[in-house]
Order: sequence, then C-alpha cells, then structure tokens
Amino acid sequence: MRAGARTAVVIGAGFGGLALAIRLQSAGIATTIFEARDRPGGRAYVWEQDGHVFDAGPTVITDPACLEELWALPGADMAENVELVPVTPFYRLSWPDGTLFDYSNDDAALEAQIAALDPRDVAGYRRFLSYSEAVFEQGYRKLGAVPFLHFSAMLRAAPALLRRRAWRSVYAQVSSCVRNEKLRQALSFHTLLVGGNPMTTSAIYALIHKLERDGGVWFAKGGTNALVRGMAAHFQRLGGTLRLSEPVEAIETDGRRATGVRTRAGGSQSFDMVASNGDVVHSYGLIEGHRRGPEAVKRLKRKRFSPSLFVVHFGTEGSWPEVRHHSILFGPRYRGLLGDIYDRGVLPGDPSLYLHHPTATDPSMAPPGRSTFYALAPVPHLGKLGIDWKEEGAAYADAILALLEERLMPGLRARITTRFHYAPDDFERDLGAHLGSAFSLEPLLTQSAWFRVHNRDDAIPNLYFVGAGTHPGAGIPGVVGSAKATAGLMIDDPAR
Repeated sequence: MRAGARTAVVIGAGFGGLALAIRLQSAGIATTIFEARDRPGGRAYVWEQDGHVFDAGPTVITDPACLEELWALPGADMAENVELVPVTPFYRLSWPDGTLFDYSNDDAALEAQIAALDPRDVAGYRRFLSYSEAVFEQGYRKLGAVPFLHFSAMLRAAPALLRRRAWRSVYAQVSSCVRNEKLRQALSFHTLLVGGNPMTTSAIYALIHKLERDGGVWFAKGGTNALVRGMAAHFQRLGGTLRLSEPVEAIETDGRRATGVRTRAGGSQSFDMVASNGDVVHSYGLIEGHRRGPEAVKRLKRKRFSPSLFVVHFGTEGSWPEVRHHSILFGPRYRGLLGDIYDRGVLPGDPSLYLHHPTATDPSMAPPGRSTFYALAPVPHLGKLGIDWKEEGAAYADAILALLEERLMPGLRARITTRFHYAPDDFERDLGAHLGSAFSLEPLLTQSAWFRVHNRDDAIPNLYFVGAGTHPGAGIPGVVGSAKATAGLMIDDPAR
C-alpha cells in the first residue's frame, strides 16, 4: 500500500462488509474491518458442536459470478480459497398431501412436473419465465449494483418498473400466469429467502427465478462459512486488516464529516471514510456528534422490518439419502400463514419449514456415520410477537422436530444426538438486529431502491452503508451487489 493512501474502515465482517473491503483494498484504499464477534460471517456465522459443523445461514448460494468477480479484481481465482459444488435439485418441495416437486433448471423435468399438476400451466409457466427474464435484466443486471442516491434516479427507473407492473406482488404475477395453487406457491416462495412476503413483495423480485435458472444453486464445500473464510483470507492477502472480537462503540464525527470510529478495545481511530455493514438502525445509533444519527434512527423505526427466524440445528445418527440438500415443507396454509407472520404477529402452530441437509453434499460437515441439519421457520419479529423465547423456544423446537418426523423423517427424534436452536432474541443480541429481524427492511416497493437506506448517507458525505438494509437488499447476490455499488462511491470519494 503506497504511502499516503486513503483509509477506510468497514464495520462488520458479513458478506457485504467483506465484499466491500475486498473491492476497496483492491483499489488501493487501506481498509480495516472491525468485527464484534470472534469470527467473520455476520448472519453467515458457524458453530461446531459434537463434531458437527452448523452454518447459521444463508445456505443458498446463487450467481457465483458475483463472488468470482471479487477474486478477479486483483487477478486471483476464487478456487484458490473456495470450492463451490452444484446442488440439484435446487429444492425438493413437499405439501401435506404427499405431493413432491423437484425444483431445478432442467426445463424438461420441470415442465413434466408442472404438467402433472395441471397441463394448462405449462404454457403459463413459460409466460412467467419470460416475465422473470425481463425483470432480471432490468432489476438485477441494470440496477442491482447502481446506487439510488437521488429521487431522480428512481424517476428514471420508473417507466421500466411500470411496464413490468412492479406494483403487483410476486404472488399476483405468478397467479396471472398459472392456475394450480401448489405451483403458485412453488414459483413465489423465493421472496421469503430475502425476507419478503410473496403476497406484498414487488413482482420485480420474480427475477430470483431467472437468477437461479441461469446461475444454478451452489454449496461451498465445508459450509457457507468456508466461503466467508475464503473471502477473509483473500482480503488479508491483499493487505487488508481484519480485527475480530472488537466491537465498534461509536462512529465519531466533527459535526460535518465522519472522522473515524471508537472501538471497545482500541479507543478512537481515524479514517478517511467509514462504512457500516451492521444493522441500519444500530449503525445510525452509533453516530456521535451529529444530529443525523438520532433523526435517522427515529425515521427508520417507522418503517416495516422483515420477520425473524426460528432455527433448529441438529445432528443425527446415520444418513438420510432420501432427504435432499434443500427441502421446503409447505404447511396446510399459505396466505393465512404469511398473514400471521407479517401482519398479525401470531406464532404459527402449522409452520412451513426450510430444511438444510449439508451432509447430503458434503459428509465432512458431520462425524463419520452421522448427519447435520437445520430446520428454519419464519416467525414474527419481536415488535409483533412479544413472547419470551427463552421460555418458549424449546417447545417450539420440539414441535418443529415432530413435524419433520411426521412429514419427512420417520424416527427422527430417536436418532438425534445433538441439537440447539436460534431465536429472534438471538438475532437481536448477537447481530444488533432491530426487532430481531433476520433480513432488515422488508422488501416492499416503497422500501426499495431510493426508498431504502442509501449506499452513501445524505448528510454525512463520507459515511457509507452496505448489506441487507441498503439497495438492492438481502440475499448473497443482493449484499454483494450493494458492496459493488458502495465501493464505486467510496473509490470516487475525493477525501484525502
């Protein structure tokens, strides 16, 4: 790093923070990451228990090209640090009546399954695919890494959004193409993976279908946190500094610009630019010496935040060859269940589940002769459901395991050798997540693009944001795209 190089600090070593730091360091900006926890990852944390490797999530990797680009910046190869392996089918979907649907990008197999549900829906699916391709081109390729700093940028994007009927929900758009209710669920559930209600999330998010279809679904050998470790190693090889177990207590300002940060271990440290990958409410709450902090916190708290998650991690004796890497178990309700979670604040007694089975692809994630899983249920965030998870968590975990045993894994509970669960209050405590939200701001049309937290703050010119709360939103491609947008602004920042 040349003498006199600009300096930057990134708060938080999640996917967004690491991707941003790699881009800055590659551009010659001396970059330091401060991470509060004992290892990098943020929401992609990892635990080892009784020989099992338990990823916290996310576990679905799409668009590997956006990750490969981070290594290509300085002329390196991602394969030096990370091995990605394809997952097929992407997901096995199941319903209480025993219907199964293997979701993949094998067009012939996919259309055969659609025809089995309703032959008339094959043509409808093709119409949906055409729509998904169009919004993918507009919403992901053209706008996914473009910062919306001014309302004029939103106005320029508006005609394309209107042509694609962006005010409609994903579920409404799917329903306009296909008739079968199970297929409607199969083509709309993806918004849940980024915190959005299929009934209210903009139809632009139908682009996820095209994203998966073209890029596939992948798994990092060793688990998602192996990808995180690879990113951290790449960043440090470029000369960046990663400080773990060093939480930032304040973003310091001189009343106009950010001057640096104060950490619990190191005190005040000066930087030319400050970026946060932390929860947006928490991050604005760190600002000292500028009215922007409390004003932004007050404004953000009036917005709608995504639900939380309840996750049961467990290891078992033996293998489960009939259980795919990713399974979605739909419950008896869809619209009603989503209303309980997003609107009414009711803990569902009939949850839909996402089951992650990494040892289906990588047996090293468990001791020999054993298997590793996690089962995830969306639940209301702490602002809508005020229960004591320390009291209720074990019973809800038991109910989820009983449901898995009944629907998919006979004899499961007798074969469990280790388990623990992660609840909304854990998201709040460990990640500083406002209301324990697992995905930050809900991805409504009125909370997207310019309406989301800006990649560069409007009032403090050298303060930046990256991650799920900024444009374009949650999910690995989303936060990596936000890093690209934010890095472009920081690299062009005239501060010296």
